[in-house]
Amino acid sequence: MTRTQNPSVDGRPAPPRQPDDREAFPSGNATWWRQAAVYQVYPRSFADADGDGLGDLPGVTSRVGYLAELGIDAVWLSPFYPSQLADGGYDVADYRDVDPKLGTLDDFDDMVRALHAHDIRVIVDIVPNHTSDQHAWFRETLDSEPGSPARDRYIFRSGRGEAGAEPPTDWVSTFGGSAWEQVADGQWYLHNFAVEQPDLNWSNPEVRADFVRTLRFWSDRGVDGFRIDVAHMLTKDMTEPLLSRAELDALPLDGQHPLIDRDDVHEVYAEWRAVFNAYDPPRTAVAEAWVDAARVPLYARAESLGQAFNFELLEADFDAEQFRRIVSDNLALAELSGSSSTWVLSNHDVVRHATRYGLPHPPRADSGRPALKHGNEWLLSGGVTPALDRAGGLRRARAATLFLLGLPGSAYLYQGEELGLHEVADIADEHRQDPTFFRSPGIDKGRDGCRVPIPWSSTGTSFGFGEGGAHLPQPAWFASSAVDVEERLPHSTLTLYRRALNLRSELQTDEQLEWMDTGRNEVLRFARPNGWQVVTNFGTEPFELDRADVVLASDDAPLGIVPGETTVWLAPA
Repeated sequence: MTRTQNPSVDGRPAPPRQPDDREAFPSGNATWWRQAAVYQVYPRSFADADGDGLGDLPGVTSRVGYLAELGIDAVWLSPFYPSQLADGGYDVADYRDVDPKLGTLDDFDDMVRALHAHDIRVIVDIVPNHTSDQHAWFRETLDSEPGSPARDRYIFRSGRGEAGAEPPTDWVSTFGGSAWEQVADGQWYLHNFAVEQPDLNWSNPEVRADFVRTLRFWSDRGVDGFRIDVAHMLTKDMTEPLLSRAELDALPLDGQHPLIDRDDVHEVYAEWRAVFNAYDPPRTAVAEAWVDAARVPLYARAESLGQAFNFELLEADFDAEQFRRIVSDNLALAELSGSSSTWVLSNHDVVRHATRYGLPHPPRADSGRPALKHGNEWLLSGGVTPALDRAGGLRRARAATLFLLGLPGSAYLYQGEELGLHEVADIADEHRQDPTFFRSPGIDKGRDGCRVPIPWSSTGTSFGFGEGGAHLPQPAWFASSAVDVEERLPHSTLTLYRRALNLRSELQTDEQLEWMDTGRNEVLRFARPNGWQVVTNFGTEPFELDRADVVLASDDAPLGIVPGETTVWLAPA
């Protein structure tokens, strides 16, 4: 395949065409993603090869054997681009390079080659709503006049009040405080996230063209797919006069809202889909789109991104009624879009599910959703109150994971969950890094607790993460959950994940399920057309099976019995 690349906007020449061994997988695997098990790597906290305390790409390469043994189909890499870490790497200073602290483009190529050699595909994060304030484009805006082409790449407005000293609107950033920041000449720029993350103007053709170049750049280096950050927020209607926060909140989210989930964002994704389909096999994409369920199929259509995250299980309690409703609803949505559903219980933004399931009364926000992000009582107390049932939380987490891995569709796993890791709550304030914490001290602890570097060995200053320690402090209890401990134990969480993921290829031969009557509201049982069955007891009283041939169980299961808070898999009879 021959492809011509345009030079990047900063004047650097495009890289030469890569050798064949850096290509993605050969043709014939265009639908690999539909039922893939995808493992999310947060690179700065996975493995540190150079001993500077920060995880890096050579660290990922050094652990490819572990990932292969785990049995995953793909790795999703959280951002590894040059960044000042104002938001954990989601403030991108250069979309077509690697942060020097994490490696080089050659290191990236080596990592892709190593993963591909083990039949593991590579998905990378694309962050299109905003850049870093250190991006060459934004630095250019500070030396440019209001109304200049440089400023038109972003969203600048004049302020209100005397001499424009007040922000253009009363809009609030996701991380707290005003969504506007003033520059030296008096204008204000929009940032829906951290102040260091100015929003791009997606009405600007130059912005659109540059992201097409970025998608081609990484696709040409062998990347198999893309995870699109806040995919529902790119396009905006900034027609004057701008509405107030209250006026925006009163508007329906029907595709015409000025800021969120606009129909015209799919014009962008149609252009991207044409890029993806120019490759053989086509590159995949999955949308992080926090939108009304009825609008998810718009992102998951074949002519758009092709797949969209379903976060509902991540938001649910350990409850049979909620799980059944969520599964049924999302399989129906997948059928509408022609895509497959995605299932996730933990990621880099939320409290780990082993901990969520171990709290006696999951705290909920005003919306009725659980307080996943991270201002709940337990985190604010440093993990002291309310009391965490560590063993119970892990037992429920193992059961929920085995249930999830039995579902048709893609399963997304977050690094460390295969070790049964809990959230690290007791991080001293002086060690925290998440901007959410700094913008709301005493209210929201931020996301650092799920981003602590994972333990590879039970000893050493960083539990095998790297020779130079870890950029976030690791608790002493990590020792008992380290890889070198768990891989020796036949009933460890790591052993369970390895067995489940390696069996999953036999189970995932179709994309349907049929619910089976159990006579108990708290017990769910479903069958796949190929004969596999999954039974999950969400209650505490044992459930008696009508057969004894259990292939895999999330916890000890006596013959013919599914204990409370346990999932079992049954192979075809």
